[in-house]
Amino acid sequence: MKKFLALFVILVMTLSMAACGQTPANTPTPTNTSTGTSTPGPSEEPATKELVIYCPHPLEFIDPIVAEFEAQTGITVEVVAAGTGELLKRIEAEKDNPLGDVLWGGSESTLKPKLDLFEQYLSVNEDAFFDDCKNTDGRMTRFTHIPSVLMVNTNLIGDIKIEGYEDLLNPALKGKIAHADPSKSSSSFEHLVNMLYAMGNGDPEKGWDYVEAICKNLDGKLLSGSSAVYKGVADGEYTVGLTFEEGGAKYVADGAPVKLIYMKEGVISKPDGVAIIKGAKNMANAKKFVDFVTGKDAQSLIASQLNRRSVRKDVPPAEGLKPMNEINLIYDDLNVVMEKKQEWLDKFKDIFTSVQ
Repeated sequence: MKKFLALFVILVMTLSMAACGQTPANTPTPTNTSTGTSTPGPSEEPATKELVIYCPHPLEFIDPIVAEFEAQTGITVEVVAAGTGELLKRIEAEKDNPLGDVLWGGSESTLKPKLDLFEQYLSVNEDAFFDDCKNTDGRMTRFTHIPSVLMVNTNLIGDIKIEGYEDLLNPALKGKIAHADPSKSSSSFEHLVNMLYAMGNGDPEKGWDYVEAICKNLDGKLLSGSSAVYKGVADGEYTVGLTFEEGGAKYVADGAPVKLIYMKEGVISKPDGVAIIKGAKNMANAKKFVDFVTGKDAQSLIASQLNRRSVRKDVPPAEGLKPMNEINLIYDDLNVVMEKKQEWLDKFKDIFTSVQ
């Protein structure tokens, strides 16, 4: 009997030791140190069927993509819509207890200074992207390519010629120009960068005289977000607005009395991004979303129906948009823009306040 008990104890101990050498189903998966991305495994299975997305895109752009994602995955999405600047402040304030999972939107130069707010993740679609749209920082997946443009209401413009930035200084346009606060809207910040480089002939410090002149012609009107610009022009509240291509292209495609102008002095076109918020509660679902919106099907929908330029090499350009080789493209220095961003925002605010 004693011999039997001894054998039983040895057997139990042996089984216990074997079990200790196994990885439980809920053990976190290892991180690939060469890329900073998670290696797929059991922990990548979503714990919930929920996802919270912070997004500055227009609702008419958001809705069809989110609906398709929900239909394909069974994940329920909550969208919090606001300007990029406001959303970044929210993410920063919530960093100890993230309430959002994904920031979907925001220009490269707006998101890059805030990369510490986001998780490292490389989409499964990276190999399909154009070289200038690769996720070289490991945290911001490029989503679409967006030129800055002017949007004109053709019912209101009359005989006023608008071909670029210089034409916005026409006294007849005073108080009729829609422009958002660049500290709240990434598209408006991109226009600030664009006008500094374009009107400074490549030297942004030489573009501030133009900024002062256009601030005078804004006549004290500075809007709260990107959507207020293109909606304001389309609705006839403003004659012209400084916006991004897709913001106005939808109205053109729908037959609204508007047209897009690619500034003759030069246009900067940059990718915007989608990024997973650090510590996201629905991490696996967030990764699914990043992969979904950069997949060929979603990117084809974006190009064919939502008037955006895809970051993928295997997706044809959107119909009706001006070919890139017909646009006077100019380029900024992203390192300079990131270094100077707060300084430029403060200077814009001081100029806008002083000229009123």
